[in-house]
Amino acid sequence: MAGSGERAARTRDRLAALLADASAAVLGTAGGRAAGVYLRSGTPDVLRLAVLAGLPGPLFRSWWRLHADRPFPVADAYRLGGPVVLPNATETMRRYPQFAAGLPFPLGSAHVPVPGGTRPLGVLTVLCPASPDTGDELFDRGLLVRLAEGLGAELLGLAGGDEDAVRWDEAPVCVRPPPGRTARPAVGRFSWDPATSLVRADDRLHALLGRDPGALAGTADALADALAPAEAHRILAALRDTAAGRPPAAPLSLRARDGTPRLLDLWAADAPAVTGVVVDAGPAAFAEEAADPLPQGVLCLDRLGLIVYANPAAARLVGRSREWLLGRALWDALPWLTGPPYDDHLRAALLAPEPVCFHARRPAGDQDGPGAGDWLAVSVHPGTDLLTCTLVPASRMDPATGPAPGAHPDQGAEPDDRSMAPLYRPIALAIALTDAVTARQVSAVVVRELLPAFGGRRLAIYLLQERRLHLAWETGFPRGFLDPFEGVGLDTRIPGVETLTTGRPLFFESMAQLGAAYPGLALDAEVGARAFLPLIASGRPVGSCILGFDRPRGFSAQERTVLTALAGLIAHAMERARRYDSEAALARGLQEALLPRRLSAHPGVETAGRYLPGTQGMDVGGDWYDVVESGDGLALVIGDVQGHGVQAAATMGQLRSAVRAFALGDRPPDEVLSGTNHLLIDLDPGQFASCCCLRLDPATGRTLIARAGHLPPLLRCPDGRTRVLDVPGGVVLGVDPHARYPVTELVLVPDAILALYTDGLVERPGADIDEGIAALRLALAKAGAAAGRRGGTGARSLAAVADRLTGTARLAADRPDDVALLLAARHPPPSVPGRHGHRPAPAHGP
Repeated sequence: MAGSGERAARTRDRLAALLADASAAVLGTAGGRAAGVYLRSGTPDVLRLAVLAGLPGPLFRSWWRLHADRPFPVADAYRLGGPVVLPNATETMRRYPQFAAGLPFPLGSAHVPVPGGTRPLGVLTVLCPASPDTGDELFDRGLLVRLAEGLGAELLGLAGGDEDAVRWDEAPVCVRPPPGRTARPAVGRFSWDPATSLVRADDRLHALLGRDPGALAGTADALADALAPAEAHRILAALRDTAAGRPPAAPLSLRARDGTPRLLDLWAADAPAVTGVVVDAGPAAFAEEAADPLPQGVLCLDRLGLIVYANPAAARLVGRSREWLLGRALWDALPWLTGPPYDDHLRAALLAPEPVCFHARRPAGDQDGPGAGDWLAVSVHPGTDLLTCTLVPASRMDPATGPAPGAHPDQGAEPDDRSMAPLYRPIALAIALTDAVTARQVSAVVVRELLPAFGGRRLAIYLLQERRLHLAWETGFPRGFLDPFEGVGLDTRIPGVETLTTGRPLFFESMAQLGAAYPGLALDAEVGARAFLPLIASGRPVGSCILGFDRPRGFSAQERTVLTALAGLIAHAMERARRYDSEAALARGLQEALLPRRLSAHPGVETAGRYLPGTQGMDVGGDWYDVVESGDGLALVIGDVQGHGVQAAATMGQLRSAVRAFALGDRPPDEVLSGTNHLLIDLDPGQFASCCCLRLDPATGRTLIARAGHLPPLLRCPDGRTRVLDVPGGVVLGVDPHARYPVTELVLVPDAILALYTDGLVERPGADIDEGIAALRLALAKAGAAAGRRGGTGARSLAAVADRLTGTARLAADRPDDVALLLAARHPPPSVPGRHGHRPAPAHGP
């Protein structure tokens, strides 16, 4: 919320409480495992995560900020104003591969816009574990929409009805989910004598399994059937292995007959007898009195990552006291168990339904005591309210099947600031770069994806041209600081040049270290760190990339490897963008040469044309328009060649020349289209085109119209009525050599406006094209009225109408297709006979 001082702080607290209550309500009623609310921020088009329920914020830092134009479900829900529901991982990967790469777990999600006034205030998002075949029934869409609507109304009420005051610019508030309804978990013990196969169970195990006391005194087969009948073979095999001195490396994760998760841990206390513990891995607090004597370490975390229980074995294995561990966040208490790649494992346990197992090494020197430097086998078992972690020394593993300690990768030196060092997946950047086709778009993706992942604040990308480095993109550096480095040659001794010429990345943990390596080099800050990465594609130098950090920090071996790999991805994307830019420049030049520099004029007719290239793909396409002198009248033509690029522009030039040639011969529109159709088929460029051709007699207003698969013209009458002309048409040009193009006749009365256009002006993703045509019709009615108030439909006013009709498209940063528009209007008839010696015929419609 906007504001300052104590009042602003109170407002912020009220807002946080409101969002927390809303998120908890979503988890309590919609069945989600985690929920959050994104709100607008003070930065235009940037959404910020305001509240996160059921997940620890530090593990999801990469999702705190989100630009509204990113290909993510939250952004689409906000931008398009409708719910986005992804019931399973398959659907998520199909529709949002970049989002799926960031959270590669079997989960479903729903993202519902929070309505405001003119646009959404934010987005309510819900996450839930899901199987591959989960359908839309995972979420109650109607319930989520109602919850989002209620939240929107409360937010507006809190802001006094000012939707612009609803914004968030801080770290998210992390809240615990409402407690689950499941009963407290239970822990039961048993013993098994392999010589007699007899099992003896205590009363707590009987209660856990719903049996009468003494009912389980029997064989191992009976025990296995009572614990998990579908996995009885695993239980029996584990019992035999433990009796033989080969206990499982970690507790077995089982499912009871009703699907309840259970853990089974075994050890040989008095060989050959086997002692076992069964844990109901439910959602509530761990049964301390039962878990304390377990020989393996047990930690319980709440869903915000705080340690709420640790048994003595866990405290001994991690080298900390139980009292010191309790109430601390896992990443603060055991930093060696977080960061890459462990954060991925913890995220999986929080979001996925299955246990996660991995190995971690407690660093040597991490507190005094036994176990420092040893490897631990870690198992994390998910739950609705708690995560249950078990820790056992890796030496308990069977050496024949378990990995030896030497096989585990060395994590290298940890960064100084762990919040700045999440291991960013190269696949996520690769997916994002596939949609970037220009050097500017590639640079924008790098800023959006790379900097937040590593906590960077500054970025500069230099490209190599004629053995000199030229700045292509920069952000975060002081104004003018990079100017002296523009155009430096490859013989200059600066790190940005040397990283390219040697092909080796350069990492400096502080500005002092950088200054010592390059005496006399201008530095932009007294503190901070820098990474200089070579951009090399297929062995060819492309440029260099500079990452800047505001504080000193280390770079682990893992981070250095990942950053070097990402530099390769950026280099290939830049090389592809260079080729694209060259072809686009050629296509734009060709198109500019082919489009008319001025339209043919007639004393009795005014025309106005507009063309806007698309901003996606090749930027240039095959849209064109033209006005040609045809006998005593004028021919008006508009067309659209399929596709984009040089080939489309070249085909457009051929068609424009053909249409002009036929029209100059004063042929009617149907013959113009037929002749052009045969020419296109004979040329066989592998393309087709739509076209609309009119022949207008300026003296009488008689107009003949023929269409070849093109959109129908619009007509605005002098009284303001505007309609879509009912003009039958034939197939597109270049398909059928026998195609016929029917002609429609109408009389264009003075001060009426005739509008021809291409689909780029009326087509919108996800919307019916008829809706776009209807919107253009209304816009033409309003624009014509404004022109009339300024004094008729003269050249200047008709040009103003064209500008108004293309204004929205002109300002749009994202135009999927070209836009072409051609307007025509007749002057009022003179009071003396016209050039044909008679007065115009009465006006009438088609």
